[in-house]
Amino acid sequence: MDLYCVPFATPSRSVILAATALGVKLNRVIVKTHEQEHLKPEFLKINPQHTVPTLVDNGFSLWESRAIMVYLIEKYGKDDSLFPKDPKQQALVNQRLYFDMGVLNLAFSEFYYPQFREKKAGDPEKFKKIEAAFDFLNTFLDGQKYVAGDHLTIADIAIITTVTTYIACEFKLKTYPNVAKWYETVQKEIPGFEENVELAKEYTARLEAALLRGSKQFRIYSDMDFYYLSASAPCRSVIMTAKALGVELNKKILNLLEGEHLKPEFLKINPQHTIPTIVDDGFVLWESRAILSYLVEKYGKDDSLYPKDPQQRALINQRLYFDMGVLYKSAAEYYYPQFMHNKPADPEAYKKLEAALGFLNTFLEGHDYVAGDQLTIADIAILATVSTFTIAELKLSDFPNVEKWYANAQKVTPGWDENWEGVLEAKKWFEAKKNSQ
Repeated sequence: MDLYCVPFATPSRSVILAATALGVKLNRVIVKTHEQEHLKPEFLKINPQHTVPTLVDNGFSLWESRAIMVYLIEKYGKDDSLFPKDPKQQALVNQRLYFDMGVLNLAFSEFYYPQFREKKAGDPEKFKKIEAAFDFLNTFLDGQKYVAGDHLTIADIAIITTVTTYIACEFKLKTYPNVAKWYETVQKEIPGFEENVELAKEYTARLEAALLRGSKQFRIYSDMDFYYLSASAPCRSVIMTAKALGVELNKKILNLLEGEHLKPEFLKINPQHTIPTIVDDGFVLWESRAILSYLVEKYGKDDSLYPKDPQQRALINQRLYFDMGVLYKSAAEYYYPQFMHNKPADPEAYKKLEAALGFLNTFLEGHDYVAGDQLTIADIAILATVSTFTIAELKLSDFPNVEKWYANAQKVTPGWDENWEGVLEAKKWFEAKKNSQ
C-alpha cells in the first residue's frame, strides 16, 4: 500500500497516525511538491486533483486524508472502535472531521500561510477565526474526554494532528482548558504520537524557512427539527436527501440576518451556530454532509445513497470533502464578495472556481455520477452547490462532463424542484442586496 505524502504536512501525518493505530504498514512515497512532482503526468493519472496524501491500495486510488482514514479502518480495522458503525456515534465523528477540515484547519491556513508564502503580517481578523475555532472545540470537549463520544476515534486523531501543528507554531492552549486537557491526555493513547510531534516541528521549520526566503422515496415519519434557510446550498442538500429517503423534516427557518442563530436558545442546540442543524429525537447534528450520511445510515431502506462497501464509500467521502473544501469554497470566495459587499469580480478567485470545476469535470470523465455508477449523497451535495452557481449565470459549456451530469442529476434527484425554488430565492435575495448598495 503506497501513501504518496509529504510526511511533515498535517493531512499526511493524520493518515500516518491512523495507520499506526491500526497496525497497517504504509509504503511512504514522498512527493516533492516544491519540485512540482504532484503535477507530473504519472501522478495526475493516480490523482487528477494532484493533492497529497494519496493512497494507492492494490490499484485503488484515494485522496483526502479523512476519507483515507475512514477507508483504512473500514477495510483493515479489527473492530469499529475508531470509526463506529452506530449511526449516531459515526455521525458525530463525521461532524468533527468536517469541523477539522472546514473550520479548524482552514483557520490555520488562512492566518499562517500568507505570512509564510507572502511575508505578510498576520491578519487580526483571521486570528479571530482561529480563536473562534478553538472556542468551538473547547465547548465540544466540555465534560468530555474525547471529541466525538466516549472513546478514541479518528476524529481525535485528525484534530489532534491539526492542534499539534498549531502548537508547533507556538499557539497557546492555556485559554482553552478543555482542549489543553484533552491534548495532554489523548496523545498518550495514540501510537506513534511522538513522530507526529517531530514531523510537526519539521513542518514549522520549513514554513519558517519559506518565510525567510519570501516565498432518493418511502415516507418515514421523523420527529426531526430542521433549522435551515432554503437559499442555502448545504440546507438544500439535506432537503433533497430527506426527500430521497422519505424522511419528513419539521422545518424551522432561521433568519441569520436577524441574528437568530446567535440567540441563547439556538446556541444551546448548536454552539457553532451554523445551519443546517437537525435535532432528531434529542440528537443534535450540524454540518450538512455529516447530516446526509447520518440520514442514510439511520433511515435508508438500503445503502444505495451511501454504500457500505469501503471503496465506494471512500470515494463518496472524498467527493464530499472536495465539495466542502474546494468546490463550495471556491464559489463562495468568488461570488459572495460581489453579492454581499458589491465588490468587483476577482479574476484570481474565478480561476480557482474554474480549477474546481475542472477537477469535477475530470472526476466525471466516463461516468454518469460523481462517485460510482449510481446516485449518491455526493451527487446531491455537489448538485446543491453547482445549482447555486446559476445565480450568476455561470456557463457550464466549458465543462462538458459537468454539464451532462448536471442535466441528468436534475432529472434523477428527488427534491430537485424544491432545491431550484431555493436557488431562485437566493438569486432574488442577492439581487435585492446588490441593488440596495
